[in-house]
Amino acid sequence: MMGSTHALTGWCAGLALAPAIGAGSVHQALAFAATTAGFALLPDLDHPHARASKLLGPITGLVCWLLRHTSAALYKVTKGPRDERGRGSHRHLSHTLLFAIGLGVATTYGTRAGGWYVVAGVVLFALLLAADALGDWLLLVAGGGVVWWALTASAAAELSQLTGWLGIAVAAGCFVHCLGDALTESGCPFLFPVPIAGETWYELRPPSFLRFRTGKGVEKFLVVPVFTVLAVLLVPGAWPGLVGLFAEPAVTAGG
Repeated sequence: MMGSTHALTGWCAGLALAPAIGAGSVHQALAFAATTAGFALLPDLDHPHARASKLLGPITGLVCWLLRHTSAALYKVTKGPRDERGRGSHRHLSHTLLFAIGLGVATTYGTRAGGWYVVAGVVLFALLLAADALGDWLLLVAGGGVVWWALTASAAAELSQLTGWLGIAVAAGCFVHCLGDALTESGCPFLFPVPIAGETWYELRPPSFLRFRTGKGVEKFLVVPVFTVLAVLLVPGAWPGLVGLFAEPAVTAGG
């Protein structure tokens, strides 16, 4: 999947999940979804040419190097008899459910220990990841959102309440990334270390007629438009507002 598609699907997943985990206010739902959108790009940190790997220069470059070598070492000692002969440095460790859960748990404990400062740092990092994929306009929107938040709510109090949820947003973002990659031709080994058909790193993918190639017509002209519309409609209050906007003239005319 393209980076922009990962970010869009992550945003939509975050907005859909936010009410279920108790992100009660609009502010919290948007911060939760922004985190999910950003971390839906993070698994590609295992590729040196990915945008995520270049985001913070040598800092993310070092993380990329460590992740690639860790993944390759793990692949070497765990690969099954029918796994491919590749190094296992890309689309392996960071593209697993195990990685998503582990990073989510680490985020939960980190935010609980550090409070709203750490929460704000995680959300900001996620926004930078998403903006790198979707465009700098997102940073302008986010800046306006911060001003709006400061004027309409207590930012510290709202962020503090996210400490118990942000790990879920991080894990969900990584999982959405894996799910998206599983729909492409390459597939995704996100059930590692469960052995399937002699492979420890079995690439899950749907039947061939349901797969699509990254950056081609199906993704650009079907997947992206659909999730762009959902990205707006899932914002809390957006759907009732649109319904009311179009329904009100009809009521007036009838009266």
